[in-house]
Amino acid sequence: MHSPARSPIPIETLLLAYRSGIFPMADKRSDQEVFWVEPRDRAVIPLDDLHVSRSLRKTLRSDRFTVTIDTAFEAVIRACAAPRAEQSESWISDRIAASYAQLHRAGHAHSIECWIDDDATCDKDASDRTAPDKKRRLVGGLYGVSFDRVFCGESMFSLASDASKVALCWLVALMRKAGFCTLDCQFMTDHLGSMGAVEIPQRDYLDLIELSRGAPISDLPTAYRALLGDRRQVSPDSSPGKVIAQSLTQTS
Repeated sequence: MHSPARSPIPIETLLLAYRSGIFPMADKRSDQEVFWVEPRDRAVIPLDDLHVSRSLRKTLRSDRFTVTIDTAFEAVIRACAAPRAEQSESWISDRIAASYAQLHRAGHAHSIECWIDDDATCDKDASDRTAPDKKRRLVGGLYGVSFDRVFCGESMFSLASDASKVALCWLVALMRKAGFCTLDCQFMTDHLGSMGAVEIPQRDYLDLIELSRGAPISDLPTAYRALLGDRRQVSPDSSPGKVIAQSLTQTS
C-alpha cells in the first residue's frame, strides 16, 4: 500500500526556513518526506554584475521569446521537475511542488516564463500578451521564492537555446526595477557561473539576508508592468527585449 499523501509544507514554515538560510528538498519525486538543506557555501548573483554575452544580448533584443511572469507557475514547476538526460530523478517532489504552488498563491513565489509562437502569423508585439494561449509553447523559465528584498531561485529549465538565460536576465532586470538586493541561486553550477554567480560562505549569505530586510519598492509583477511601460516611453517601436538589454548594459 502507498503511504497517504502528506499535506503541503505550511507557508509560515517555508518563509521562516528561507529567512534562516535553509530550504527543503526531496530524494525523489514520489517521496513524501523532505529534508532541510543548509549549504556550506552559497551561490549568489550580484544584481549589478550579471554577465550577458554579446550573443545573449542579441537574443534579448530580438524578442525571440515572449516573456511573462506568473502566468504558468505550476507548469514551470512541472517542467523543472521533469526527467532530464543527465538526471533521472528530481528533488522536486509532488509535495514540494504543492507547497510552492501554495506559496505562489500567497504571493511569495513567482515564475518567469519564456514562450515561442507556434503560429508564424501571430502578432509579434510580445509586450501586450501576458497570458498563455493555444498558439504559444512554453520553452523555458524559472521559479523561486520572494521575501523582503530577496529572491531565492529554486530551479530553471530550457527546451530552446538560451530560454533559461533569457528568463534569468528578465528576473535580474525586474529585481533591480523593484528595489531587490539579493539573488540567491543556492548551489553553484557552470551555467550560473557563466552568468556571473559567485560563491560565498553561508555566514556571509545570512549577512546578506539581514541587510536585505524590509519591503522592496514594488513586487515583481508590478515591476514587470512598469518595465513594459518604460519601453513605450523610450520609443513607440521599442520592444521589451531591447529595454531589458539596455537596462542590463548600464551596469554589466
